[in-house]
Amino acid sequence: MNYVDGFVAAVPTANRDKYQRYATDAAKVFKEYGALKVVECWGDDVPEGKLTSFPMAVQRKPDETVIFSWITWPSKAVRDAGMKKVMDDPRFSPETNPMPFDGKRLIYGGFEMIVDA
Repeated sequence: MNYVDGFVAAVPTANRDKYQRYATDAAKVFKEYGALKVVECWGDDVPEGKLTSFPMAVQRKPDETVIFSWITWPSKAVRDAGMKKVMDDPRFSPETNPMPFDGKRLIYGGFEMIVDA
């Protein structure tokens, strides 16, 4: 079964277009290195929780929007090799292509798929 990387972050709402360009360019690189699919979602109905929530997890500020993204890979081995190549790729260099959000508040993790209905 496929392997998935998931991401949640807070992006300045004013940077929506910049983020969309960044994510579109990033998707091409991920797919070049083996990703099957890259999905980027801009928060539209992401409520603040009382105990926990996406906004609380990423410490969203009033002028930010939560994004939710995932990358599907054919296997964990392909993901591990592909992610290493992505991180080493100069197109991802923070000096030449800075993230349009605070990467310190990015939540991410790899997941083994157990249901794909």
